[in-house]
Amino acid sequence: MLHILERIDPNSDRIDLLVDLVDCLRPRHRWVWQQADDPVQAVRTLTQLLKGNPTQAWALRRYITTLLEHRRHTSLYSDIGILSNDGFVTELKRRITYRFLPPALNDLYLSDALDQVLYDEEDYAWIRMVPNADWMALFDVVADAPPPLDATPDRARYVTLLGLLDAIRTLSCRICALGLEPRLVHSYSEIEDFDSPFLMQNIEVNRYLDEYGRYLDGKIAQPEDARHLLVMLDQCGEVVAKIRRSAQSSGTSVALTYLLVALQQSIDRLHKLLYLVDLSGDLPSAPTVDLDAVASSVATPSGTVVSDRRLAAIALAEELIEGHNTKYRIRGLLRDNVDLLARNVTENASRTGEHYIAETRRDLRHMFVAASGAGFIVGFMAMFKIMLGYLGTAPLVEAFLFSLNYSLGFILIYVLHFTVATKQPAMTAQHIAASLQKADNGRGLDVESLATLVTKVFRTQIVAVLGNVVLAFPVAWLIAVGYQMLSGRHMVSPDKAHHLLHDIDPFHGPALFYAAVAGVWLFVAGLISGYYDNKALYTRMGQRVRQLRGLRRVLGVARLDRFARYIEDNLGSLMGNFFFGFMLGMTGFVGFLLGLPLDIRHVTFSTANFATALVGLDYALTWHQIGTASAGVALIGTVNLLVSFGLALWVAMRARKIRFKRGILLLQALGRRFITAPVEFFLGPKATTPSSELIIMRDTK
Repeated sequence: MLHILERIDPNSDRIDLLVDLVDCLRPRHRWVWQQADDPVQAVRTLTQLLKGNPTQAWALRRYITTLLEHRRHTSLYSDIGILSNDGFVTELKRRITYRFLPPALNDLYLSDALDQVLYDEEDYAWIRMVPNADWMALFDVVADAPPPLDATPDRARYVTLLGLLDAIRTLSCRICALGLEPRLVHSYSEIEDFDSPFLMQNIEVNRYLDEYGRYLDGKIAQPEDARHLLVMLDQCGEVVAKIRRSAQSSGTSVALTYLLVALQQSIDRLHKLLYLVDLSGDLPSAPTVDLDAVASSVATPSGTVVSDRRLAAIALAEELIEGHNTKYRIRGLLRDNVDLLARNVTENASRTGEHYIAETRRDLRHMFVAASGAGFIVGFMAMFKIMLGYLGTAPLVEAFLFSLNYSLGFILIYVLHFTVATKQPAMTAQHIAASLQKADNGRGLDVESLATLVTKVFRTQIVAVLGNVVLAFPVAWLIAVGYQMLSGRHMVSPDKAHHLLHDIDPFHGPALFYAAVAGVWLFVAGLISGYYDNKALYTRMGQRVRQLRGLRRVLGVARLDRFARYIEDNLGSLMGNFFFGFMLGMTGFVGFLLGLPLDIRHVTFSTANFATALVGLDYALTWHQIGTASAGVALIGTVNLLVSFGLALWVAMRARKIRFKRGILLLQALGRRFITAPVEFFLGPKATTPSSELIIMRDTK
């Protein structure tokens, strides 16, 4: 470190010596700075060396100011840590490309110089690890170094101030352009009824900067503060918040989400820069900067009071360094943009037009009837699949026919208001996640109330599965018996029947793994439903259907209006069922192409196949075979439900940023309910009073 300080040329603008100096501060191994104070000690050592040699401290100061004077600052403050205006897809492709081949650096820009100095992606981590008090001590030693008698005054502070002012103007223009984007105006049309705050803030910024320029020229004593400008920025932030809230009911898109994230980042950065250049000392700090937290790490041994301006500068510097180190990370881009979209998709996944949570025994009976209707249709779907297999078509054609059978069957089940039990978890998980969020935020939902909700979901799911299975088995059995009576032969040969039984054997085959694959597709189908529900809202699907003149001539105005409302309200469920069918039908074919053991097992179809095999073997099954098949159906259903529910709940909690830490208490509450009232745990009460703490999902279609 000392030999680098001795080589410094105060009047050089070459950056290689600064790179070498930072290399001395940077820990050599990542595990070192995670477990020890290696970078802290390095910073303190450098501070002591400079304290003992004021000449070298001045040389370092002059060297750094020369670097600052010869580089352009604006892009560092206005671009780093803020999404570009290119859009999500373009930004994603750019980051992927730059991960493999970074862009060429231009030494004229301070942001590119930062790229040369802090080239390691984890530099921001060890920089944050060093206490701010140590950084402040190092900066003070360099800034207070006595200059030689023949030293010329440096212009680093003036150049930095001009860069901050230019960045303020750039950010203001960007906020104005983003705020007038058609997709944003489309999502918040009220903005056209009054003066746009995005446009007004740009006018205020230009007025403020013009006055600041006159102050720098010595024409006025001091510019006015930026309080009125901050009011405009607050109004811009309120518009962004309103659009985000309205997206829960009117839908959103990746492009709109990206726009809102970039807009909010620009507003926050502009607020921080205004606070740094303000001369009045009366401006409030940016809402995203916790000065108290920063100040707690800058408490010097002597108790020196550090100004809020310096604390804000430290916070901004750390933010810029982290933004620089992570500017090509794909995970950060997905986290910032997809979280809000995932929240809306998981919220809308509940808009499927089915009853998912039964309150009373009467509701459970209705659920059983709806599930039985689905079991009736699945019995025929299983028969159609077996018959399609006898056509002997090419594998791709066969997979397409299987997919079409599944898709049309599931759509018919939905249109007739029946219920497939395994599709419920992807929807009920969203409601449980909402209750978990209340508990996580301390908004009054206790563990007992949450246990009540989980109990209702559990017994509703049990009844739905029973409804599917209880009718799927006899329907498939009747079809097989009727086929035998009409044709004089069994619908399946003994070999095919044994194959059907082997497919649901949970102990001697991959049936449970295939059931987990089906559970994943059930979860994906729930996301697809939420995506298309969100899309139907955001794109105003109903209004677009009403504008089809040809369809209006065929159906008439009244029927077209009902059809348009139905499409807008049910598009998610229809598309979810359609794609779910194709995922089930194509999985085996994809596994065949890739040479991988891929297939699906669904509890209702497994039940129907069991009945078909029973008839095909003339009931010549041992009790062991019957027990194995029954256990297979039960375990396949359990895996279907657990996988789909677990994934849906995990995604819903991630989208809501929930960390529920009272799982043990919840299990204890469920155990107490099971012991004290086992009948109600499975059958529910005869009647119930709506709770003010629980909002149960209902069919609003």
